[in-house]
Amino acid sequence: MENKKLVRWPRLVVGFIALLFAGIVYAWSIMKAPFFAYYDATQLGFNYTLTIILLCLGGCVSGLVSKKCSSTLRLSVSAVLIFAGFLIVSRLVDGGGPAIRLYLAYGVLVGLGIGVVFNAAIATTNLWFPDKQGLCSGVLLTGFGLSSFIIGRIADTMGRSEAIGWKNTYVIFAILIGVVLLIAAQLIKPPPEGMVFPAPKKSGKGAETREIKEFSTREMIKRPLFYVTFISTALIIVSGSAAFSFATDIVTDVGGTTNFAVTTVGILAVFNSLGRLVSGWLFDKVGLIKTKIVYGAFNFLGPLTVVVALVTSSLFFGVTGLCLCSFAYGFTPTANSVFATRFFGPKYFSLNYAVINMILIPASFTATLVGWLKDTTDGFLAAFIIIAALATAGSIIVVCLRSHK
Repeated sequence: MENKKLVRWPRLVVGFIALLFAGIVYAWSIMKAPFFAYYDATQLGFNYTLTIILLCLGGCVSGLVSKKCSSTLRLSVSAVLIFAGFLIVSRLVDGGGPAIRLYLAYGVLVGLGIGVVFNAAIATTNLWFPDKQGLCSGVLLTGFGLSSFIIGRIADTMGRSEAIGWKNTYVIFAILIGVVLLIAAQLIKPPPEGMVFPAPKKSGKGAETREIKEFSTREMIKRPLFYVTFISTALIIVSGSAAFSFATDIVTDVGGTTNFAVTTVGILAVFNSLGRLVSGWLFDKVGLIKTKIVYGAFNFLGPLTVVVALVTSSLFFGVTGLCLCSFAYGFTPTANSVFATRFFGPKYFSLNYAVINMILIPASFTATLVGWLKDTTDGFLAAFIIIAALATAGSIIVVCLRSHK
């Protein structure tokens, strides 16, 4: 097939839109508003943790069946799961009921559906961009990251409106997300056999110019490199998780007003999305090694700046540190996508990437641990000193990683 017939950028746009709507999972802090009257903070927090766990499991299921089930089928199934989950939740808004109903509807159905679409959309769209995988992953993940800022705010406005209300908001989003994903299912498809793509640019030396070996998931999890990558990522993402979970508390602790603290949360979402986009561009532009150095630097500076803010009660350093943590956190999903290909090959990317993303499960407990440290020490300083140390260790490991070891 000739290069002139290569039409791929509209597919990236479709993937971006699909993940923009699927990313509503990260707007739970907004979407849980109607349930405060029926469930306590622990139950609502557990529902979010359950959603993230099922998101990871959904990604693994999608990766496992990717060779036998088309992306069209997987995306269609995800549309049905999310539609059903949101529709059932809409029936709970006015009456609550046992928490298990919320867990099954939102945590299981919605979480599982979002995991499937996340994996299928990224893995399939990446096939169209072997020469620009960093940029492709960055754009797609930017959509996922922007969802809480864009879709979440729209949902909040609709939910607070007397004309619509939260019940109808859930019904509308059930239909809207279902339709968007069903349309995306018809457009997000792998390239046909024989498609010719531009050759990837050589942007570095050493490992980046070596032939990439293919490792199945079973082979991948037997390699020390997998565990080193997994552990280093776990050490790094605690700062971003803590920043998002306690941004409003930290801002008010260093002198910010409540209104400014809420605004800061929106700013963090933007920085997180920028991190996803910039990291993708960097991976393609300057190569893997240099991007890892930038990645490590931001992960080191972010929590350290928050520590300085807490010691000096500086609002400027507080907001700056949180933004740096959020920006660095945005590098992680794009980095995982690139690492999965560069370290373990593109052939088994779908399942390998899903397994690497299982790191989100322990990360979902970060808020609980930081909250416990905050209650124990009557502040965030001890927690962020520990987080800064962990992030520094993780950053050093990431910078030292080589795909050929």
